Amino acid sequence: MSRTISVNELKPLVDGKRATVLDVRRQNDYGADAVTLPGAAWKNPEQIAEWSKTLPKDKEIVIYCARGGSVSNSVLDNLLGQGFKARYIEGGIEAWKTAGGATAAK
Repeated sequence: MSRTISVNELKPLVDGKRATVLDVRRQNDYGADAVTLPGAAWKNPEQIAEWSKTLPKDKEIVIYCARGGSVSNSVLDNLLGQGFKARYIEGGIEAWKTAGGATAAK
């Protein structure tokens, strides 16, 4: 499985609720932008040890940060190390918005 997922690949997963989608933007970035992906839950990347214990092992996990950089990679490495099926969105939420993906207000 690839480490990343494109916006086009993600849209059917989001529409069909076939993936757990997590917003892992840093708290300041999350607070500065009122937009999220539909159904996404915000998780503080600095507290991954606590919240990762509650994630499903049998469902794909898709994470995103602001632009798909260091935060997503760090969280992804942690999740993969724990045996989760996880990927991050190429380009983060900015790529999703640019591609016209549905958004929700928090």
